[in-house]
Amino acid sequence: MASIFSRIYAGEIPGYFIAKNDDFFAILDISPLAIGHVLVIPVEETDYIFDLDPSLLSKYMQFTQRVAKAIEAVIECKRIGVAVIGLEVPHAHIHLVPINGAGDINFERPKLSLPAETMKATCKAISEAFISLGQDSEK
Repeated sequence: MASIFSRIYAGEIPGYFIAKNDDFFAILDISPLAIGHVLVIPVEETDYIFDLDPSLLSKYMQFTQRVAKAIEAVIECKRIGVAVIGLEVPHAHIHLVPINGAGDINFERPKLSLPAETMKATCKAISEAFISLGQDSEK
């Protein structure tokens, strides 16, 4: 059975897509720790991130870096926190969370419930920054 992430990628379940290609996609977390909390997911359904083929893992990190830089470009924060927990969904994924302190990435904290308008605006802004960063790197 397809994971929830595969179903989102396939369009069976709606998602706020930041970026999408044949290998990876990035979506806003619908229960975020902070505005701009993004999940970066390989299309390949692999339960454990370190079971990914090394060449795919390398590309995954490069894609994730570009997403993190896009978040930083539009969300005011000191850093983008990175977490790989891998227990809640059996499909590898990286959490990118805008943070100002270590406590901001504590997953035991209550999650935010953001209005659809905020999610759409955040998604659009990060997505545009992601596209812009790709164009800059190709110059």
